[in-house]
Amino acid sequence: MTHLAWSPSLPVAVALAAGPAAGVLQSKALAPIAVAALLLSVLAHRRRHGAWPWPRGAAAWLAIGLFGWAAVTALWAIEPLRALGTSLQLGGFVALGAAAARAVAEDDEAARRRLMLAATGGLTAGILLAGLDAATGNAIRAAVRGLKEIPPTLAFGLKPAASAMALWLPLVAAAPLSRWLRAAVIAAGATVLVLLPGEAAKLAVLSGLLVGGLALLLPRGGRIALGTVLAAALIAMPMLLGPVLARGVPAAGIPPSAAHRLLIWDFVITRIADRPLLGWGMEASRAVPGHRSHPGPEAMARFGLGLTERTAWLSGAELLPLHPHNGALQLRLELGWPGVLIAAALAAALALACASPVALAMLAAGAVTAMLSFGAWQEWWVGAELLAVAGAAGLPRRPSLPPPGGSPPPAPS
Repeated sequence: MTHLAWSPSLPVAVALAAGPAAGVLQSKALAPIAVAALLLSVLAHRRRHGAWPWPRGAAAWLAIGLFGWAAVTALWAIEPLRALGTSLQLGGFVALGAAAARAVAEDDEAARRRLMLAATGGLTAGILLAGLDAATGNAIRAAVRGLKEIPPTLAFGLKPAASAMALWLPLVAAAPLSRWLRAAVIAAGATVLVLLPGEAAKLAVLSGLLVGGLALLLPRGGRIALGTVLAAALIAMPMLLGPVLARGVPAAGIPPSAAHRLLIWDFVITRIADRPLLGWGMEASRAVPGHRSHPGPEAMARFGLGLTERTAWLSGAELLPLHPHNGALQLRLELGWPGVLIAAALAAALALACASPVALAMLAAGAVTAMLSFGAWQEWWVGAELLAVAGAAGLPRRPSLPPPGGSPPPAPS
């Protein structure tokens, strides 16, 4: 029986090479790309080593456990079949991603260097395509969709791609290129991403750069600090936001989409208070009572949102369109305290598992996006996160320090 011609890292490398451009053209393409790449990586490992790369490590099993608890909440969820189906589907997706990450981590160093190079090429192409599309008034994406006229809302379709590329951008720092070339690609990429639509992507890029830079100075302390901050944010978010939103936040001068998020969060916190312990069940954000209602005059006044030309549409907006645009609030609303505590432990475990500043930068960028945008269970976003995990598993290993007075370790080949 012949062995597969490719290494376990190759499918992930191809996905990271093609994913950025594919995400620009259609963000939903990231989910099937991720599934195919992760599955082929696992199969390649099986053929090469004769054994399956079963998930291992605290982070992998906490992630799988989170969706196990989500499946339990189907017992009292508003839509039980949807809750159970999503839990099993995403739980399997996460298990596949964890297995693929182990397969990539056990691949040879040369294959993992090629993965970093492929990711850099893919990000360069994707960011260039996104920049050209934005500069031409979204003409590229309109042409792909066969649109003769470009609707103004088409610009917002770049937000998912920008967030995915912000998540993957730190991988460029590990590419086998000169230091100056890596820095130039990161700087140019970050600049374009900051100029694209989407506040969350902008903040994700900046957070990744900041955390990655700090981790260079404090490698061990950085892991502990980031894990602590993420875990605390997941646990305390409703308690911190609730009193602030109850008093009201002046929102007339911020972007209308940000003002809408404040109204959404205010509503979600009231629904959390109705079922504070076990939550409303997986996928309840889609159907929680009152989610299709509109902000009342009291809420509009509390946030300083008068009937101006910029904000008048908010009075007719839904209070909870599909998801809360905040991962911490969505976890608490749907999965209650057990889900939040598992997720907090998962965040801490992921931070402690980060073996380099690059991985910490990716975790920080992903956390910002998860806290400010998109639904926690959207398949394309989960696929982007799992490709990031698999990519991080392929980061070059640092040579160990020699013992005091000993000889230095051999240079990597």
